[in-house]
Amino acid sequence: MSTSKTTKFVDRQAPIQGAIVIHPDREGRGTARDAEARLEEAVGLALALDLEVRESLIAPLRKLTPATLFGKGKVEEIGHLVQGIEADVVVVDDALSPVQQRNLEKAWEAKVIDRTGLILEIFARRARTREGRLQVELARLSYEKSRLVRTWTHLERQRGGFGVMGGPGETQIETDRRLLAEKIAKLKRDLAEVRRTRDLQRSARKRVPYPTVALVGYTNAGKSTLFNRLTQAEVVAEDMLFATLDPTLRMLNLPDGRPAILSDTVGFISDLPHELVEAFRATLEEVREADVVLHVRDIASEESDAQAADVRQVLERLDVDMDERRIIEVWNKVDLLSEDDRARIEGDARRAHPSAIPLSAVTGDGCDRLLSTVGSLVDEAPPVDVFAPPGDGAAVAWLYRNGRVIERETAEDGAVRVAVSLSPQALGQFEQLFPAAEIRPH
Repeated sequence: MSTSKTTKFVDRQAPIQGAIVIHPDREGRGTARDAEARLEEAVGLALALDLEVRESLIAPLRKLTPATLFGKGKVEEIGHLVQGIEADVVVVDDALSPVQQRNLEKAWEAKVIDRTGLILEIFARRARTREGRLQVELARLSYEKSRLVRTWTHLERQRGGFGVMGGPGETQIETDRRLLAEKIAKLKRDLAEVRRTRDLQRSARKRVPYPTVALVGYTNAGKSTLFNRLTQAEVVAEDMLFATLDPTLRMLNLPDGRPAILSDTVGFISDLPHELVEAFRATLEEVREADVVLHVRDIASEESDAQAADVRQVLERLDVDMDERRIIEVWNKVDLLSEDDRARIEGDARRAHPSAIPLSAVTGDGCDRLLSTVGSLVDEAPPVDVFAPPGDGAAVAWLYRNGRVIERETAEDGAVRVAVSLSPQALGQFEQLFPAAEIRPH
């Protein structure tokens, strides 16, 4: 018997279509996420697509039916429910094969969207930049490639061959697949050009040796709010799954005035479609190249540990070496905790590995400690003493912009000694730009 509950939601933007959300609870799936939390997340995804969720339910699955996923009785039961609430869309929080999707649409006489299709549709609506739109389109076409049999009604129509000995020619579905493959190839070429441009931009940033810091985390963990807090930017930050998609880079001032580059990336989610991970690989390379990775977690959520595991899984799929990266876990939303829970979380953070910093991106509590920790990670190089000749203010200003100045002394003749910590790359660049300056061990 299914666990069912009718859910009331606030109409935020005049919903276009009524929907029912179903979470198939597979026995022995081995997930750390309980069924209620998974259902709640699926409802959040449907709301992010501006659907009016009229009912949500958990449907236990003891045995998978190849043709419809659910058993015959469950399909009929859901069908009556769909008709009773006049649902236009049925969201199935699982991966459906093309055959299963088609059969369920026939049985329920409603549009059926599986988890992958739902996330792809959200991404398609939210992408703003050309790169984002290319990535989403590539993912969507890769997903639809296996679903042509559901999309077209003229699949058996054939096109004539050429010549006297020519055969009947290719069927319409073969033509459609060929055209689809050509479009996918073109999108991949366009994205390869985007990747080359991004690589050039990254190389240019390396020539100006600013350390880079990347934000990653589960969707709705508060990454954009933290990004705004640290950089005084105005990136869209809403209490909504996938509120922002396109990566954003801003300057970040570390303690002692040293600048860094902070990048905000797309939020992750459990069972993130393979097509999306591959399509967004170019964007998420910012994470692979970062000097420091901030893993933002919603520590007030009961699902925080499971969400963190999902993020680590996606990072591993992106070939990010979790053992060698400089990772700081940012335990966000401590302002939502009780005093006792907050004290417990702060104790856990002190013992955590990798290091963890509890904070509130909303109030700013803990952000100074985060910046100090980031600064210590990117300033591993031992300090040196730089002696700039009198009047060489440009060299001193360059050191302030590109290093961490520890102390400064000015002699009577105007010469300046600056004790500064510089990365090896920055030190080499300084020697080329200012050959008149003398460098000694500190």
